[in-house]
Amino acid sequence: MRALYVGRFQPFHKGHLHNIEKILEENDEIIIGIGSAQYSHTLKNPFTCGERIEMIRRSLKELSRVMIIPITDLHVHSLWVKHLCSFVPKFDAVYSNEPLTVRLFREEGFPVKPLPLYSREHYDSTKIRSKILKGEDWKSDVPEAVYNFIKEIKGDERLREIAKTDKIR
Repeated sequence: MRALYVGRFQPFHKGHLHNIEKILEENDEIIIGIGSAQYSHTLKNPFTCGERIEMIRRSLKELSRVMIIPITDLHVHSLWVKHLCSFVPKFDAVYSNEPLTVRLFREEGFPVKPLPLYSREHYDSTKIRSKILKGEDWKSDVPEAVYNFIKEIKGDERLREIAKTDKIR
């Protein structure tokens, strides 16, 4: 069986890693869809698609059963699943807890399986980006390989830079 797991991974964190490991326990292969692939250098999407792929690849021990595929946004919900399916190989099930994603795939007839929320209070990309902006400790929230990569590309500095404004306060 082949599973699909879609996320923005901004950044890839330990909760994502836990989900992938659980999905691989139940399936032969996993397609990791990098959502909103065309966006970067914003507060919500600071990392490029290539950087997100690198974060995931550096974090996974098992790559032979993993496909990582960029998925651009369509901004038409009724067509999004068909759009996504044109980017990826066939899959048997979708793993997601995001309500809109679950609904859209179910409307198209795909089985959707929930993911266990693994320490969600810690492993949340929005919270991690906020910690980076505030200069708080975020190292323990992401795999060591992701932390090292973000520091290597100065992704934390990028995020703080794009959060600045030219307006007088």
